[in-house]
Amino acid sequence: MARIAPADIPGIDTEHLDRAQRVQLGVAGILMHRPDFAGALGSVSEAINHGGTLPRRLVELVRLRIAFHNQCRSCMAIRYDEAVQDGVTEDVVCSLERPADADDLSEAERAALRYADLFATNHLAIDDAVYDDLRRYFTEGELVEIGLNCAIDVGIGRLTATWDVTDDLPDDFQVSYSETATPWNAETPIIVA
Repeated sequence: MARIAPADIPGIDTEHLDRAQRVQLGVAGILMHRPDFAGALGSVSEAINHGGTLPRRLVELVRLRIAFHNQCRSCMAIRYDEAVQDGVTEDVVCSLERPADADDLSEAERAALRYADLFATNHLAIDDAVYDDLRRYFTEGELVEIGLNCAIDVGIGRLTATWDVTDDLPDDFQVSYSETATPWNAETPIIVA
């Protein structure tokens, strides 16, 4: 059971939702205790995810890698359909275990994932050399997008992990937080439209 009870959302028939909708509603329901904040966060997320130029595959790989660092179970359990359509297969997700060694990731993806790893674990180690490496593949605007994606993923993912929104997740994400969960060992990821 989530540590914060979801608020009632008018007009939502919770009894007829599929698993993906229940997982999304778990977090959204908690955010709805502050509807103005939820709406603003939704607008920011929409702008970052659909107003930018980065491939959905890259955004999803960064999101999943950061979800691992955050140990956000609901974040690790889902795959966004747009990213799946853009080439995020479970084999590619398995590459996130050791992205530096993965043959099915591009050099640009590996550079962005190195940045995401540092952003999530040691942000002050992001120096000129890290940005110089990123500039080999990304424009200044795309660097802003990558940074904003990382900021949202780290912050919201950590918050969501503290809420422990795992009720509707597959069994492999129902484990204690004393155990490490990974997106690359997910038996049944949830595809979200």
